[in-house]
Amino acid sequence: MPQNFLGCDREQVFLMPPDPRDWLPEGHLAWFVLESVEQMDLAAFYASYRLDGWGRAAFEPKLMVSLLLYAYARGERSSRGIERRCVEDVAYRVIAAHQTPDHATIARFRARHEAPLAELFSSVLSLCREAGLVKVGLIAIDGTKLHANASHHCNLDYEQLAREILKEAAEVDAAEDQLFGDARGDELPPEFQSTGELRKRLREAKQRLDAKRAAEKKPVPRSRPERLREGKKRLEQELELERRVRADYRAWRTREISADGRRFGGREPKLEPLPEQPRGKINTTDPDSRNVKTPRSYTQGYNAQAVVNEHQIVLAAEVTVSSPDFGQLQPMVEATNRELEAIGVTETPAVVVADTGYWHEDQIDNVVSNGTQVLIPPDAGKRDTPRPGWQGGRYTWMRNVLATEHGGGLYRRRKAIVEPVFAQTKHNRRIDRFQRRGRSAARSEWRLITATHNLMKLHKHQLAVAAA
Repeated sequence: MPQNFLGCDREQVFLMPPDPRDWLPEGHLAWFVLESVEQMDLAAFYASYRLDGWGRAAFEPKLMVSLLLYAYARGERSSRGIERRCVEDVAYRVIAAHQTPDHATIARFRARHEAPLAELFSSVLSLCREAGLVKVGLIAIDGTKLHANASHHCNLDYEQLAREILKEAAEVDAAEDQLFGDARGDELPPEFQSTGELRKRLREAKQRLDAKRAAEKKPVPRSRPERLREGKKRLEQELELERRVRADYRAWRTREISADGRRFGGREPKLEPLPEQPRGKINTTDPDSRNVKTPRSYTQGYNAQAVVNEHQIVLAAEVTVSSPDFGQLQPMVEATNRELEAIGVTETPAVVVADTGYWHEDQIDNVVSNGTQVLIPPDAGKRDTPRPGWQGGRYTWMRNVLATEHGGGLYRRRKAIVEPVFAQTKHNRRIDRFQRRGRSAARSEWRLITATHNLMKLHKHQLAVAAA
């Protein structure tokens, strides 16, 4: 008796046109992303396109937004990877409607719509509010370090920057000498050399372009020589700022009085003399990034902040260049209140918990005065005794609150609330570095990352409700 197998004829054509709805199960994330995008206001994306229909046809913004949301949710952020999956992956093919945006188109879309992509965070948070997931009784704040799209080996001081700029200039001069000889290289063709109107129009066009660039947020230059000059300029600005601050300080000591009502007396405090050249280093690949401290070492990157509620929904997401979390308590609580207000939530967070790094007396007082209680231990978990001088007052009061069953119980929930968000992002979705350069671009990407985290939480919640 012959063996019995199912047929495998790869040359069999479809007898009827295929229906993409048969390719994915009903509860698949791709369908949920498409339904969610239909409920979002994408006017900011459409506003940047021409209304007269001229020019080459662009991909529908709704398609591109859906594609990016699904790709980020699956941990795929490479433009080339997304292009490849639009060919190989059924879910991507459904979202892209059998089209294949090339990697350059995807990358340009992210750069062109940097601000609207960041605001998708609020749109997704609004959908979470409708599902009842935006609860603000207890929230947790924490930060995680993400690598920048830069290497710490590209951190150069002022002298190194100057040498690199001179080296680049010498190489350019040598190449131009070989190409143009004794000519400048920018001469007009003979038929245009006597045309004054052409030069006038070129000059006016350049002036309009310069005005347009000045009105836009300045991205990180793509050219390395330009980044070198930008780094040198920033170091010089920092030195000039320090000079002005010192001059203002001397003037203040001359005209002001001390806290006890007397004029300042004695000698002016001896300050370290300012160097002739700027000190410090700056990264020539991403000048906005910093060498931030991680639990094990240092990395060139950013400090990504997140505010999370008990449903592990991210309520606010921002990016800072400060390595420690000190000073981020009040800004993140205020960012949370802004996000809640934007989606129509009038309730303010009842209790905020954060680790020792967020201890800031003035900010704690400001947050509490606005109706939100704060639970932050003044002592790090590794310390057996309080810090020197950190006794009495709010230090002892906070230790006593955290020693109670209620206060300690609330604070012990901090890790279970916020840490899984970072673990899901950095380990499960393999998002441990930014793809784009510059703080503005990093912020846009971080908000898109956290928006897709919320989107997956919402999808999981709706599946659970449907199954109940």
